[in-house]
Amino acid sequence: MQYRRYNGSKIRIGVEIMVAEQVLTMILKDGTSTGIIECGLDEWYGISYKIPRNKLKNASKLKYINNTGVYILIGDDEETSKKIAYIGEAEDIYTRLEQHNRNKDFWNECIVFMSENNSLNKAHIKYIEHELYIQATDVNRYIVKNDSTPTKSSLDSADEIKARKFIEKIKVISSVLGYRLFDELISKDEKLTEDNENILYLQYKGATMGRAIATDEGIVILKGSQITDDIKPSVSPTLEKYILKERSSADIENGVFINNHLVNSPSMACAILLGSNRNGRTDWKNKDGKTLKEIQESE
Repeated sequence: MQYRRYNGSKIRIGVEIMVAEQVLTMILKDGTSTGIIECGLDEWYGISYKIPRNKLKNASKLKYINNTGVYILIGDDEETSKKIAYIGEAEDIYTRLEQHNRNKDFWNECIVFMSENNSLNKAHIKYIEHELYIQATDVNRYIVKNDSTPTKSSLDSADEIKARKFIEKIKVISSVLGYRLFDELISKDEKLTEDNENILYLQYKGATMGRAIATDEGIVILKGSQITDDIKPSVSPTLEKYILKERSSADIENGVFINNHLVNSPSMACAILLGSNRNGRTDWKNKDGKTLKEIQESE
């Protein structure tokens, strides 16, 4: 549902989105999706803002921006184009962002999370910072740029429950805003055993070169998959550049994937593994020999 609210001559546009039976409210503070966005969830005492770096000065006027909370700086690695995240905490969020604006170059936007009533104390946010760092590094979608693992504060049972609930809200909002650094590439419920009919296989010269799982985002090449030594001469310069970039990923060591690796399309996954132009929808097959194309068309 979309709605408009008028404040003097300024138009504020809000969007409400249902997320797992929760209502996420997004207010476009500048009237555009690329500017500052305020986010709130139903039955949550917190508030979040997505702030582009070039709008940081404008953010000084945001409600609760000087409260205690946690923040995530987002940028891009110039060599690999992989996303970078820095996860931090502060007793005054805006003051800390100003410091990072002077001292850290890599980031171009951030998301911040505070409580409206400033009920999060230093122990809460240290606990939240630590847990977010651990989850982001485990998921391994982003390069987490913290110099060291944040210290985890000790909380009693009630405060730990409060902190964990706040973390769950952070994960929902981050994901909806497009920052999926806490989202597992593959559901933890997915058992990656040979009897799993969702696992896809890529054959080359009679051998299995790759295993993968198709997801809503694309296709995840599973760790243990192997790449060929060469790239075929028939590959276009553009595709060759893409293959070389992907093969330089830290997810690959000595020609073998050591981590699960997300790719946008099944054909690109084939190109990375085999170094050639392939139709991924027909080359990837499940254990029964059914192609990805057949699987998708039968759903």
